[in-house]
Amino acid sequence: MRAGDNLGDLSILLFERIGMLLIFAFMLTRIPSFRLLLDRELSVKTIIYHSIIFGILAIAGAQAGVKISNGEITSHIWVLQLAEGEMLVGSSLVAIVISGLLGGPFVGLGAGAIVAVYCFLIGGEHVLAICLANMLSGVIAGYTARFFSQERVIASEKALFIGMFAPILHMAFLLIFTSTPEQTIELVNTIGVPLVVTNSVAIAIFTAMIRIALNEKEQEAALETKRALKIAEETLPYLKQGLSFQTAVKIADILREELKIPAVALTDTEKVLAHTGLGFDHHHHNQPIQTKLTRLAIETGEIQAAYGYEQIQCNHHHCPLEAAIIVPIRESGEVTGLIQLFFRRSQQIRAVEIAFAQGLGKLISNQLDAVAAEKMKTLVQEAELRQLQSQINPHFLFNTLHVISALIQKNPVQARGLIVKLGQILRSSLKISSATVIPLDQEITYLHSYIEIMNVRFSDQLTIQVDMEDGVGAAMIPPFTLQPLVENCINHGLKNVSSGGMIKIKAIKDGDSVVIEIKDNGIGFTPSMISSLGSKAVQSEKGNGIAIYNVNQRLTAIVGETASMQFRNRSSGGSLITFTLPISVKERRHL
Repeated sequence: MRAGDNLGDLSILLFERIGMLLIFAFMLTRIPSFRLLLDRELSVKTIIYHSIIFGILAIAGAQAGVKISNGEITSHIWVLQLAEGEMLVGSSLVAIVISGLLGGPFVGLGAGAIVAVYCFLIGGEHVLAICLANMLSGVIAGYTARFFSQERVIASEKALFIGMFAPILHMAFLLIFTSTPEQTIELVNTIGVPLVVTNSVAIAIFTAMIRIALNEKEQEAALETKRALKIAEETLPYLKQGLSFQTAVKIADILREELKIPAVALTDTEKVLAHTGLGFDHHHHNQPIQTKLTRLAIETGEIQAAYGYEQIQCNHHHCPLEAAIIVPIRESGEVTGLIQLFFRRSQQIRAVEIAFAQGLGKLISNQLDAVAAEKMKTLVQEAELRQLQSQINPHFLFNTLHVISALIQKNPVQARGLIVKLGQILRSSLKISSATVIPLDQEITYLHSYIEIMNVRFSDQLTIQVDMEDGVGAAMIPPFTLQPLVENCINHGLKNVSSGGMIKIKAIKDGDSVVIEIKDNGIGFTPSMISSLGSKAVQSEKGNGIAIYNVNQRLTAIVGETASMQFRNRSSGGSLITFTLPISVKERRHL
């Protein structure tokens, strides 16, 4: 037919040919490396690779078009050479513009150069204009895309308008590089509108296809990730308790509910721990592991799939379960159990189920490793705390025995009374020696026992006062915290005081916290001591300063960094030690 007879027919014909191009373009979105373009992760290799792909797609778009020969539109299968007066009108510019929009100016230029070389080789009318239009369209589209760099894929409505400039540029070059203006004007009038409409619509459709394909894939991945995280969150409390019949049942119920599958079983390396769902009437817990695939999964640590009754090896004649995925779970690198996901039909085991099962096995294994590491950390922390506490307790004992030994000759009756008092204190301390924290009331009771002993020795030299506000006694504190601090005041702060020595212990409520103050009127701290007290052992004339260091270490380890002790000198003379306790602090055994 004549090119100028029916613009609508030409547009419809071009749309039909572009449909085939869009099918190939959709297949392009399935290529994994295609995502590198969308993420703007470009290298020389990536640019060359995608330039070739889009160049080939552009050549296919040109061949999928129509041939115009002296004003006549003719169909063709494949054109190897164009005669003088002939040209191809197709959708090569669609692929070129898309390459620029997705890959930038270098990919656009590369794809345009490839199709330009192709057009030059097959020849035809207006070959120079066609070559220039393809190359410049890719570059311009690439630089235009930089204005929308925040978008992973440009919106379809924007692509629709951007897609118009390439065929318009093509028409302009046809008019510029022509030796027959009248014929070229007629040609532009004929093909201009159909090319602009079909190319811009095709580019908009292609970008919409990419956005839809990506959104579906990313939404699917997001849903799978959300489901996996939910499973991890819900199973973690039971994994912390260890795999037993009770916890295995709970975990199997969670997996069956979240995965929407007929049945789930959990095993150790010898027997079934739990089976929930279909087949529970004959798949019982404590049954020994018998199937070859389960043994193979334990031995190799690799996921296994059973695709029939003969592989499941169930002896029950009417078992509703035909297929299964067997997932090893590891702890510290060693297979310690299996998760068995059962299905009614083997066709229900798809690649996505296998992939999810592999991820699930790794997730559960990582959780078990995390639980084991957490338990080990707790054991190490408790061992450290026991060591610190064992270093604090002898201070009290040795100094009290020293007081008693001094009184044996001077006042035997009083010495015997102190021995009785010491025995009572030691018997009581045994009750709390294994506790991580005790109520402040109880700590103050032990402190009063120590003060009674100190008053015997320093009755004329020292006064010790304890002042507690109402409502602070329930605050929890590590045992044997206050006594070493008071002892430090006596042995170091008041060592040169012969009379009038004073130590005050105060507990003040401050919102949801209790502030503890221990102050004296002694010599205070030296500047060098203040900067290092509590963070390391400080050398002194009467010891190595380990008591304050150990007390501070226990406070921060058990209560938290907010309980770290603060040290300063009082303006009126002496020292002040303060630290804060939350009223509702609990033992930090499972951090």
